[in-house]
Amino acid sequence: MLMAHPAVLRNLVEQYETLRALHTDAGGPEVRRRMDDVAYTLCVSTGTRDVDTALATAQDRLSSALARDDSVVDL
Repeated sequence: MLMAHPAVLRNLVEQYETLRALHTDAGGPEVRRRMDDVAYTLCVSTGTRDVDTALATAQDRLSSALARDDSVVDL
């Protein structure tokens, strides 16, 4: 299975969380539509079928990608 780059997953998670907050505060049909689009893309990107599982999977992948990232060196 193809796996989305961590930067893509991070962006999708951030978009979804922002849209969810907007929808909770004063969401209209356009915010809901955009949230559904991002949720769908998250599901496709993580190989899952519902947004809660997609978010959890994305977070797991982001955590493991960060653990493997050796580009940051502590001085």
